[in-house]
Amino acid sequence: MAPAQPHDRVFNFSAGPGALPVPVLEEAARDALNYKGCGISVMELSHRSKEFTKIIEDAEADLRKLLEIPDNYRVLFLQGGASAQFAAIPLNLTASKETVVDYLVTGSWSKKAAEEAGKYATVNVVAKGDNKSIPDAGTWKVSPEAAYLHYCDNETIQGVEFLGEEISILLLLLFFFLFFFSPSGAGRGATPHRREEKRENLTPSNPSLPHPPPIPTSQTKHAGVPEVPEGTLLVADMSSNFCSKKVDVSRYGLIYAGAQKNIGPAGVTVVIVRDDLVGKARPETPAIFDYKVMEGSLYNTPPCWSIYICGLVFKHMLAAGGIDAVAAANAAKAAALYDAIDSSAGGFFVAPVDRSCRSRMNVPFVVPSKGEEAEKLFVAEAAKAGMKELKGHRSVGGMRASIYNSVPREGVDALIAFMKEFAEKNA
Repeated sequence: MAPAQPHDRVFNFSAGPGALPVPVLEEAARDALNYKGCGISVMELSHRSKEFTKIIEDAEADLRKLLEIPDNYRVLFLQGGASAQFAAIPLNLTASKETVVDYLVTGSWSKKAAEEAGKYATVNVVAKGDNKSIPDAGTWKVSPEAAYLHYCDNETIQGVEFLGEEISILLLLLFFFLFFFSPSGAGRGATPHRREEKRENLTPSNPSLPHPPPIPTSQTKHAGVPEVPEGTLLVADMSSNFCSKKVDVSRYGLIYAGAQKNIGPAGVTVVIVRDDLVGKARPETPAIFDYKVMEGSLYNTPPCWSIYICGLVFKHMLAAGGIDAVAAANAAKAAALYDAIDSSAGGFFVAPVDRSCRSRMNVPFVVPSKGEEAEKLFVAEAAKAGMKELKGHRSVGGMRASIYNSVPREGVDALIAFMKEFAEKNA
């Protein structure tokens, strides 16, 4: 049975909408009735009010701090999900249907993005993966005249992430450090770290997340980023690993991400786009897809509640040590879970994704020796034990643990303990 959590909550391993920090939920619950004493719910605020103006401006400023976004990039809070950007991107970044664009297909979401882009541009599929690995860059058929190369940095369904050799090695080293030497209780025989149940605020003096050793940014800044020919823009869908690691924004023409994995509830999509790419939308582009029209994110009523929650999450992350601290915690969680899978007795559990690109956010695994019935039993019994949303995506089956930023280490440790117990009972 998983350890008791605040407010009788369970550990939520959903792939999306994903887990949110408890302090954020607590503050949002208070503001849902009366936002900061103004007498109006945060959900009732006018998007033109001074209160909401501060909410959206603070959210953008804090995101810029977190990701060190250069001044020559715009930040937009849009609607329609990341899927809307599948159309908006070619409409803003190409001149006509004849413009060539490159798409690297490594899973379900990059495949859908390529298919949608094909309605508005000439798509060249650079390479197509097998849903468990990333094709070797030497095999990519890149178009020298392509306006941009699009890829999905983390495939939520398949669990394939662009990591790079340096960060893969770092994951292993970090795991051994935290597992064997951490005084906070990550190592064998140590007392598990427990967070305080009472969470008063999100200020730096009272963060609710631990401060694990930061990942050296010099080693990870460019890890896993595809190389593109000179003159070709790099575009990335980072929906399911957004704000989970250090990113060199300056290498990209555009980054986009649905909020509902790591930074907020469903309803808002973040687009980070370089200044010189704004204002070039094709004449047929719908107004709400035109980045120039959507500057300021207030052309129409924005998803105010979702933006508000994102802003709280950004403050929470900054208070907890920023991206370096979050990335280190994510690496440690992933390393521990993959180790539990790989070392399961008799290979009871198997992670199908190649070790070089195993996602730190979405961890699919199966029970090959027992099959579908055992996997269904695992999901059902885990839910009874306080660990929910572990069923794999309907297109691939098996199980999937989505261990986003806000899934605590305690949740991963509880899952690992349950996996060992389940394997022993059902071997």
